Amino acid sequence: MALFDLPLDELRDYRPERDEPADFDDFWTRTLAEARAAADAAPEFRPYATDLTAVDVLDVSFAGWGGHRIAAWLVLPRGADGPVPCVMHYIGYGGGRGLPHDHLLWPAAGRAVFVVDTRGQGAAHRNNAGSTPDPHGTGNAQAPGFMTRGVLDPEEYYYRRVFTDAVRAVDAAAAHPAVDGERIAVSGGSQGGAIATAVAGLHPGVRAAMVDVPFLNHFRRAVTITDKHPYQELVLYLATQRRADERVFRTLSYFDGLNFAARARVPALYSVALMDEVCPPSTVFASYNHWGGPKDIEVYPWNGHEGGGNEHRAAALAWLLRA
Repeated sequence: MALFDLPLDELRDYRPERDEPADFDDFWTRTLAEARAAADAAPEFRPYATDLTAVDVLDVSFAGWGGHRIAAWLVLPRGADGPVPCVMHYIGYGGGRGLPHDHLLWPAAGRAVFVVDTRGQGAAHRNNAGSTPDPHGTGNAQAPGFMTRGVLDPEEYYYRRVFTDAVRAVDAAAAHPAVDGERIAVSGGSQGGAIATAVAGLHPGVRAAMVDVPFLNHFRRAVTITDKHPYQELVLYLATQRRADERVFRTLSYFDGLNFAARARVPALYSVALMDEVCPPSTVFASYNHWGGPKDIEVYPWNGHEGGGNEHRAAALAWLLRA
């Protein structure tokens, strides 16, 4: 692993032109309206027994895209005096919500955490199992993984469902009486960072965003600068679907983090690692530099996709307490 992208001084100014379809806002307004209309039941919050004595845990089910039931954890600090701020936590690629025991940082700091399962994922990480299927299929060919599911049509693309689920999760969190719906932040790393970026650009109820080494940004550059998965899934697909590239990149333009970042207006804390071959630093800075609200970025020069690890979690906690 070595420095392979632009020098840091160039990264700080790297703000490429966005590839944005003319109907981007209409597409997402319609998508979210359809999802809310399809929600045929309120969120369910079921007490979940643990041996943890400082938190209360609720096993959550809510209606996401298409009315499909999405699983989540709501972990609350026990004995809080009134509704508490909430951090939405979105999961990295292949992972699931795991167990409540994995998500105690924010409750220990007096905040709730709402941990959102990613549909169809959670079978690739031994310690982070998922609980949410993806019942919507597509007839398109695809490379192994999730990146090319339905990639020839934005209406069918996998991340349309994932991003919609994530927005609906904010609605579900705000519906619980123990959560202060006026103080909701979004967070996540890698795929989770991409989801947090999308939600910050789509949901007016979000008040802050913590975006770590985010995935799904600046697709055309990403697939040409790294040969690591998951971006490599797109390369493998295009290597056999040789005349599909313009259709593929048109679809991806509806899901590019740069376009969501440009619509976000809330404070954001990003992190980037300069040796990250999974989410190249120029793609992270492209998103950061398009962010439409106040922003800070923590740079980890000697790290790969792990970013700042636990040190950055401490930095994010301190940042959010100030935000």
